[in-house]
Amino acid sequence: MNLLHIDASVLGDHSVSRQVSAAIVSRLRAADPSLNVTYRDLAAQPLAHLSGLHLAAAQGAEVPANVQQEHVAAQAALDEFLAADVVVIGAPMYNFTLPSQLKAWIDRILIAGKTFSYSAAGPTGLAGAKRVIVAISRGNFYDAEHSAAEHLESYLRTVFGFIGVTDLEFIAADGVQVGPEHRERALKGALETAGQLRAA
Repeated sequence: MNLLHIDASVLGDHSVSRQVSAAIVSRLRAADPSLNVTYRDLAAQPLAHLSGLHLAAAQGAEVPANVQQEHVAAQAALDEFLAADVVVIGAPMYNFTLPSQLKAWIDRILIAGKTFSYSAAGPTGLAGAKRVIVAISRGNFYDAEHSAAEHLESYLRTVFGFIGVTDLEFIAADGVQVGPEHRERALKGALETAGQLRAA
């Protein structure tokens, strides 16, 4: 079984989402030591943001020399995702939404004919066999009163639902910027939840 582990935080060892995503992978590895894990750090090795040249190349146009390396990296990201049975994502909220590095990765995996298709009946997701677990960290609290400002979990639910993923789980650490005590409490709770995940 293949597991793809994605991190997007720019905070390195100080990142809450990285700690929680690592705990998720550790839990799944403990349950199944044979897991084949591929790791991609989008902060350390960001993918290029989508451009017209990239779109043209994805549709079969000749890849210009100046984007050849970026095209190869984008194809590798898609191949990793397609090969994965389980995907674990560390996703912090930046300015009410996801980091641009993570958006660049999503732009490389939402590909017509690969992860979704269109027909007269509408879009159909093609990636439904995957389990996706997302570790999110948010600086504030986003209850029903403040849900209109939350564009991280809501966006990712839409994205993965669009490509057919129904086995989708979120582990949230909220209020990590409210104060040190809130941060520690949120991190502890998220790590405990990660340690209780069902096996892959």
